[in-house]
Amino acid sequence: MPGYNDYPMPPPGKTGWPWTEESCPVQGAWSNKKEWPKISIVTPSFNQAEFIEETIRSILLQGYPNLEYIIMDGGSTDGSREIIEKYAPWLSYWVSEQDEGQSNAINKGWSRSTGEIVAWLNSDDLYEPNTFKDVALYFAENPDVHMIYGDCRIINKESEKGEDAPKLKYDLKPLVCNEWFISQPAVFIRKEVLEVVGLINESLYMVMDWEFFLRIALAGFTIKYFQCPLARFRIWEDAKTTRYHVRAGREKLLVLDEIFSNQEYLPQIAPFKNEAYGFVHRWTVFANVRELNSLSVLNHSCKALRYQPKLLKDKKLIRTATKAALGRYFLCRILMKIKRR
Repeated sequence: MPGYNDYPMPPPGKTGWPWTEESCPVQGAWSNKKEWPKISIVTPSFNQAEFIEETIRSILLQGYPNLEYIIMDGGSTDGSREIIEKYAPWLSYWVSEQDEGQSNAINKGWSRSTGEIVAWLNSDDLYEPNTFKDVALYFAENPDVHMIYGDCRIINKESEKGEDAPKLKYDLKPLVCNEWFISQPAVFIRKEVLEVVGLINESLYMVMDWEFFLRIALAGFTIKYFQCPLARFRIWEDAKTTRYHVRAGREKLLVLDEIFSNQEYLPQIAPFKNEAYGFVHRWTVFANVRELNSLSVLNHSCKALRYQPKLLKDKKLIRTATKAALGRYFLCRILMKIKRR
């Protein structure tokens, strides 16, 4: 099993995990009867040369004895390919060619995977040391669990740690209502789940992870919160999650329309409908504030209040809607004066 000294040396000035540190060696198996299960990781990538080597090393330096690592690069032109090639001897498969986006890349990678446990890690995120060992042991000790998510630490562009993502035990209602999110980099799934629920929805650009987790939950699979730091999620100015809030809001509403029109799911989630739409419309209000779209702010504010009248007590929402209404009013007054001249 390759160790730290077998991999390329880190770039000058890079220290700490996963540059100059590695996970504790994984030895043998947890019993005489069962070997470590194969874990398949897919990394979708496109023009992430600034971060992808850190991602790759956080996977390879796990020291996990039964790893299948697949990189699906979308034809990067920024030097990513050269970095991937540097680590190619330790990859199970990689390709750099045009694809149809992140979801398509994940699906193509998963279709090639043969592991008992699967996950995807984006090319600007990291795993914590010893993650694979901890995940494998947890699944072995909990054979009735189909998907787990652990704690996720937030990092910035320079990989400096910030606040941790919310640590919440699994519950269907807040997942459906989008009151909180499961941190995707810290998610691991039994491969058998994919055979039932299918792969990632390629029509979604922003919320494909939430929609995928919903399908797993609503299909009756067991999801558990694993109280252990498993990954680091990078938030920076050019990340999708930072740039495309309005699109995310639209997609969230489309996902709600889909699940609440599904008669198979409805018995489980019908009581949550008004709260779900209320929370998502409220979230979309603030997404549109960032885009200075006052008409959409008013529209989604009204819908949020219609679905959840208790949001009348939400001072932030009411203050935002009032500012948008006043802005529209004064804009109309100014335009009328201009028109009369």
